[in-house]
Amino acid sequence: MGNITKRGKRSLVVDSAKALVEGPATTLHAKLYEAIIQEECTAIKALLRSHPVNHPLTTLASSSSSRPLLSQPVVPIVPIHLAAEFHKPQSLLCLLEHGANPEVRDIQGLTALHLLLLHWPITSIMCAEPGIRIQRILTDMEKNAVTCLRILCEHGAQVNTRVDNSNKDSPLHLAITYGTSPVLSILAQNGALVNGINESSMTPLHMAADTLNESMMEVLLACGADVNCAMASTGSTALKLAVCTASSKAGQLLAAGVGCIRLLLVHGARVNARDHEGKTALHQACFGGRAAIINLLLEFEADVNVLTRNGESPIYMYLQRSTNIRDTTLLARLLCQTYPLRLTNKQGILPTGIMLPEFHLLRETLMKLSQNPLSLEDICKRNIRNTYGEKSTQNLRQLLPVRMCNSVHCSHDLARLLK
Repeated sequence: MGNITKRGKRSLVVDSAKALVEGPATTLHAKLYEAIIQEECTAIKALLRSHPVNHPLTTLASSSSSRPLLSQPVVPIVPIHLAAEFHKPQSLLCLLEHGANPEVRDIQGLTALHLLLLHWPITSIMCAEPGIRIQRILTDMEKNAVTCLRILCEHGAQVNTRVDNSNKDSPLHLAITYGTSPVLSILAQNGALVNGINESSMTPLHMAADTLNESMMEVLLACGADVNCAMASTGSTALKLAVCTASSKAGQLLAAGVGCIRLLLVHGARVNARDHEGKTALHQACFGGRAAIINLLLEFEADVNVLTRNGESPIYMYLQRSTNIRDTTLLARLLCQTYPLRLTNKQGILPTGIMLPEFHLLRETLMKLSQNPLSLEDICKRNIRNTYGEKSTQNLRQLLPVRMCNSVHCSHDLARLLK
């Protein structure tokens, strides 16, 4: 025999592999796979006569032929899962009409609905020119995905079936996680539990608030989400979670979250709700020190005198960080509504921030303020501020003489005192 070239050897290896893999069943699977991807419903119907609709396909097909992709591992996939994952509405409908079970799970415990949400097309790509080809393609992909979702719901897909993992997320939770806003209202209209919780005791609104996704929050609230539902594990509400994220370094850097917080407050979020540690949203906001959030909470009558279980007031939290203390105007505003001024917690420990040497004079000033009881005049001023709140400041200016109104809102005087 003559010498066999390297190319010839390679061909023999491929041919041998094909001989081992290819066969009547494999060819059938490849053809059905291809028909589903190409949405050839006539071919799907014919092939389903030889292949049970809920049995997995054990081969992959290329877009040009029915040969297996030898470089890829063979992962069994049920036909309905294939149609859902690749957003093929015609194939999906054809399979369901021929007995496909929308609740059959894959090896990871996912249903067709779960896979559809996990592979939802991302359409938020910024395009230099609106209407260019890529944007049209993405829009069409999303339309197909929405059509698939409606088809699944109409054919009995359970919209509250949980993912078989440690967190036990529902389809709504998955939609929040993967940013698929268009599906929320469709799922809710088909019976999804808007206030259902996962293993982390979070509702979809908790998750949306935690990520400051305002558009999703709006949809969930319109669908009946409970704005004051508290997490069983921590006692945190959506408001507390939104304030926490918006007050973080990333939230401050991006100037994010104020709209989300206002949305929750306008929809009736209890501004003074306390978690298991006794902290309110204002405690968290004061620790973060972001003026826009603190002022917004005060506008909705947040109580500056609520103590945590460890005896810490919002102003105590504010004084924990040196960066906060340097904003004497905001500090003065908080002090103006705080009485009695408690500078220590239950263990008698002062806030970390004011213990720094650079704030020695401020610490002494605050200690004197905390030790001196308010005069009757100051008590009256404080009661007016707390009774009428921030929202009524303009009304008070119309009712009271200018000098008296300025005296009631005395934060400017305190700011000068603290410098």
